[in-house]
Amino acid sequence: MNSANTSRRTFLRGTVAGAAGLATLPTWAKPIGSNGEVRVAVIGFKSRGSGHIGSLLKIPGVRLVALCDVDSEVMAKQVAALGKRETPIKVKQYKDFRECCADPDIDAVTIATPNHSHTLIALTAIANGKHVYVEKPVSHNMWEGRKLVDAAAIAEKKGLVVQHGMQRRSDLGWASAMEYVKSGQIGKTTLSRGINYKARKSIGKLDAPVPAKDVFAAGTFKGVDGKATQGELDYKLWSAPRPMLPVNRSQFHYDWHWQWAYGNGDIGNQGPHQLDVARWALGNPAVLPKRVMSFGGRWGYDDDGETANNQMAFYDYAEGAPLLFDNRGLPMKDMNWAKGAEPVYRINGKTSAPRIGNVIHCEGGFIAESKAYDNDGKAIHKFENFQDGPDHMLNFINSVRAGKLTKDVLHVSHGYHAAALAQMANISYRLGKQISNDEVKERLSNSKAAQETFDHFVENLVANKIDMKAEMAQVGPWLDFDPVAEKFTGEFAEEANKMTNGDYAAGFELPVIS
Repeated sequence: MNSANTSRRTFLRGTVAGAAGLATLPTWAKPIGSNGEVRVAVIGFKSRGSGHIGSLLKIPGVRLVALCDVDSEVMAKQVAALGKRETPIKVKQYKDFRECCADPDIDAVTIATPNHSHTLIALTAIANGKHVYVEKPVSHNMWEGRKLVDAAAIAEKKGLVVQHGMQRRSDLGWASAMEYVKSGQIGKTTLSRGINYKARKSIGKLDAPVPAKDVFAAGTFKGVDGKATQGELDYKLWSAPRPMLPVNRSQFHYDWHWQWAYGNGDIGNQGPHQLDVARWALGNPAVLPKRVMSFGGRWGYDDDGETANNQMAFYDYAEGAPLLFDNRGLPMKDMNWAKGAEPVYRINGKTSAPRIGNVIHCEGGFIAESKAYDNDGKAIHKFENFQDGPDHMLNFINSVRAGKLTKDVLHVSHGYHAAALAQMANISYRLGKQISNDEVKERLSNSKAAQETFDHFVENLVANKIDMKAEMAQVGPWLDFDPVAEKFTGEFAEEANKMTNGDYAAGFELPVIS
């Protein structure tokens, strides 16, 4: 039997996805071809998804045919904007992602909803024979991330594309920097560092009960711009696959990032971009690290946020150099939130590191974003075309037309690794306890770079008048990990492995792709 025409009933065998519109299941679509029209739906566009829309509309031969969002105000504004274009665009409007994914007039979906629903929607789209572009992090937990990678492998055999949304993988500048690292021109890599210094203010406190019904007035909450929202929001669909929980944030559409049920903190928000580049610099290890440890805290305010606002994570791979991620969410000093007042880390005590970016430390120098330096901080090479992957969405569309990924670096497995690195660190952090700075440095005794970074980490907290004796860091244990079985082992294995999964509300279990 031709795999391209295999019945989708076979593909959906054993699934629990009983979405509306699946009664009649069409056969798998053949490759669209280089000149074929690609019909796309964007799911979730309050924030990052609006960028998806902008990118898609610039690509010849792409037709935006549908939008899906649980917030009626978000939908109304985008539909109105599309209608006012020089050539007005009319789209189908969906609130339920399951109905959108089941639409036979859609070839591909892009997903930019909150973290907790990325994998659920991606798997639902795959189960409906759609090509999928899913934003970072591609998963909210390690278990579902692996499910997504496995499903992508099955989908590939059917001519479907599943791509991550980490734009740097399509960046020509970073590609040339990685070739430079690989060439050994500045010696062997000794440490791969990811940095995210982005000020994050308090989200405040809001003691709100679970909404009494699925749909409620969105005006109860604030939008990303701080203004009260209008219209209605389907909270049950927004929450999926999580059960409906109390809404403990006033800025509904963004501050979920700092609550464990939905987000992964900044290490899982901005972090996957830098964690991915850091892993890339290590040669794209095929398996996850053998050991991880993370510490941090939520300093400077008391609010309903749960994730760390300052956090460091360390990873040891079975082979090659270690990886370090350094996240700071407080300003440079005195809790002064003036724009551009984030701290600055100086490489070797000299050269300013990027506030959001990567540093690849080597024996004979280092690379900091678009430039290579010697150990004295003198620039010795500049990499051209550093543009943050402007053709990333185009690469997805080209792959859709080809019926296969045009570049290996686009594979969703890279997204899985970047997300899992953040999730591993968060597991260590959440299993931690408060200990003194001296004890932290003892745990980092095998790494001079880690100790130096920790000293700078503490300096930033002290500069913001944080009393480290009264508010000690929450320090997680070194967690051993079996990268083949993808299971934690050792002393804290039982607790850690429980945290690799999440809660799935009835009716929103992950589709089983087989």
